Order: sequence, then C-alpha cells, then structure tokens
Amino acid sequence: MDHRSQCPIAVSLDLLGDRWTLVLIRDLLNGKSKFSEFLQSPERISTNILTDRLGKMEASGLVTRSRYQERPRRYQFELTEMGRGLHPVLCEICRWGNRFFPDTWTPPDSFMQTQNEEA
Repeated sequence: MDHRSQCPIAVSLDLLGDRWTLVLIRDLLNGKSKFSEFLQSPERISTNILTDRLGKMEASGLVTRSRYQERPRRYQFELTEMGRGLHPVLCEICRWGNRFFPDTWTPPDSFMQTQNEEA
C-alpha cells in the first residue's frame, strides 16, 4: 500500500479519517456484525455508504466478511486483530470527547475496559 507520507498519523488517517469507519468499529466492538444492525445505529448511515465503507474496511484488513445466509446472500463482519487494536484508541477518544464535550453520553464500563486493562 502506498502512503502519502511516512508519518504514522497521516497513514492512520488515510485509513480511519472518514466520517464512518471508527463509528463502525465502535459498533463491531459492541457486538454488531450484520448490515441491518449497523443501520440501526443512531448516526443513521445510508445503505450505499455502509456498503462502500465495509468494503473498504475489508480491503484494508480491518474486518473480515463471512456469509451467514445463502439466499439471499447475507454477510456478517468481524474485526481482525488490526481492527481490535483500535479499541484502546476509541476509549481514549471517548475520554477526550467526554472531557471537552460534556453533553456527550458516557460509554458503558463494558466498552471502556479494553483487553490491555484486563491483563
């Protein structure tokens, strides 16, 4: 994969810096895996954007896709190690958001406790 620079922030933003990727990773970390479940999130992603974003996330190695129904074909998504590695990053973004935007909701403890904190 070609990168516009060798800066880790720029490289990461090229992959994660759109409006939806981190929200979808949040949903996956919270147990959502199916297209219809992502559509139920309060941010109200459109179906065409969701299809595009999940495809890009799969191509970049953040998620894997597996078929769970043949007719019609339906897929579920699962975070890869790369995708799960974003959990502590999302927790820090939540902490930052709660600190500077006090009207935002506080994520549940079950989300805020990452694998690293459990070890």
